[in-house]
Amino acid sequence: MARKASAATADPTNLSSKAGLGQEDGAPVQPSLGLRGWLRWMWRQLTSMRVALMLLLLLAVAALPGSFFPQTPQDPAAVSDYHTDHPALAPWLERLGFFDVYSSAWFAAIYLLLFTSLIGCIVPRVAVHWRALRSQPPRVPRSFARFPVRDERVVAEEPEAVEAAVLRSLKGRYRTAVTPDGITAERGYLRETGNIVFHLSLVGVLLAMAAGQLFSYRGQALVVEGEAFANSVVDYDSFDPGTLFDPDELEPFTFTLEKFTSAFTLDAQARDFAAEVSVTEPDGSVREETIKVNHPMNAGGANVYLSGNGYAPRLTVRDGAGEVAFSGPVPFLPEDVVYTSRGVVKVPDVSPSQEQLGLTGAFLPTAVVEPDGSGAYSVHPQPTSPLLVLTLWAGDLGLDEGVPQNVYVLDSDDMRQVYEEAPDGSPGSAEGGQKPVTLFLEPGATVELPEGLGTVTFEDLPRFAALDLRYDPSLPYLLTFAVTAMLGLFGSLFVPRRRLWVRLAPAADGGTALSAAALARGDDPGLDRDLERVLEAAGTTVHNDPTPADAGAPAQEGTTR
Repeated sequence: MARKASAATADPTNLSSKAGLGQEDGAPVQPSLGLRGWLRWMWRQLTSMRVALMLLLLLAVAALPGSFFPQTPQDPAAVSDYHTDHPALAPWLERLGFFDVYSSAWFAAIYLLLFTSLIGCIVPRVAVHWRALRSQPPRVPRSFARFPVRDERVVAEEPEAVEAAVLRSLKGRYRTAVTPDGITAERGYLRETGNIVFHLSLVGVLLAMAAGQLFSYRGQALVVEGEAFANSVVDYDSFDPGTLFDPDELEPFTFTLEKFTSAFTLDAQARDFAAEVSVTEPDGSVREETIKVNHPMNAGGANVYLSGNGYAPRLTVRDGAGEVAFSGPVPFLPEDVVYTSRGVVKVPDVSPSQEQLGLTGAFLPTAVVEPDGSGAYSVHPQPTSPLLVLTLWAGDLGLDEGVPQNVYVLDSDDMRQVYEEAPDGSPGSAEGGQKPVTLFLEPGATVELPEGLGTVTFEDLPRFAALDLRYDPSLPYLLTFAVTAMLGLFGSLFVPRRRLWVRLAPAADGGTALSAAALARGDDPGLDRDLERVLEAAGTTVHNDPTPADAGAPAQEGTTR
């Protein structure tokens, strides 16, 4: 036996290999996780609440560029201006998707990861919570001595009557069960229910937002007083449909801007704007509506918001032969609080020169002209003294090249500014006695253009309303999920989780001896009052025993869950 032992001692390598200790040169060898193990580890990390919160915060941070930089779907003109103002930075921002944040690959990746993480967190918790709801309350602990909230007393009633009274006091507030060891009761599952409802509502919010991006549309239109708008793509100035929205499914409603009114204080502060419209529904019914700021109109399931307003002087341009070359309202866009507005009139062909004309300049609602005629400015947004101040260009507008143009910008690359003779020393005169043609027009006035180019008439002054139409079928669901998320959050924060046990036994002198204990998850200042309420409902107290009968019993670990 001794020789066998010494032989075994002499070959420790053989011992370790036979024992399966997995050691090499005295160091333990860790088993390899493998592909399946790594995938399981990554899934557990992704579905942890810690990672879900990190992804939620990351999604909020990822949305910030959408506030800092102009977005192509909402304002392509601003994106174009950003490219012009920042020629070195803008291409990099374009590559990174900062001009269309919510459609970028990296934003979608964060969105999907958060969605997956929330689903992975919630589904197991729902199953566990469902099993807990169906299970009985925890059994009565062997000893109450280790609970900080406990009490003992003797009541005059018999045990059967006391048990019935205790159950009545717990009914409707606790889940109860009567066991051979006593009465066990539990409440507060609404706390976990609220937590699950909150997280499920977050998933609902994510789904509703995704559906809103897929099935919604948004468009902008500028409508002049007296003109109509039809809900079709051709009538929109800009139209941004969702990925799965078919423009052919637009609800065929129309409306006419009957009148636009505004109110300002003497110091040019806006007080009220109102667009009065008549809406014709697809069934032919007509109704009157008034659109105000923050008071949209609903038509065909879309909300119509008032996003801007201004003046659209109605002009008539006749060529040298007296024929009408252009006629209609021209929107001038406000630039300041007194509605100094800029606009462009493009006249395609003027006989006999066959040159195209461009009129660009400003509209001044309440104009004040400098005494020397060198300039003019507006002092109030109301049209008490309206004036158009225009300069004249002739040449090629570039309309025949088939390239889309901004209707509010004049491309003067292939045009010449028209000059006229100027008296010596007149303001703005150049060498040779020439100065740019400047037209001053009041409503009803007609001015003649030089070089036989024709005439311009300022007919009247209608208003325009800039409208933003948004259709999003997900909004009711988004509101519902937001409300349920708040309710679930309130439940998870304010519903107390409590367990309560009552043990009954016949008293030596008659009546019933009660011993009770209560336990709460977290800090619960109402736990003592709740236990006292139950004991008071048990019956008439004969005396209280400040020393529990089981104080000397050893605490049994693991008796509560």
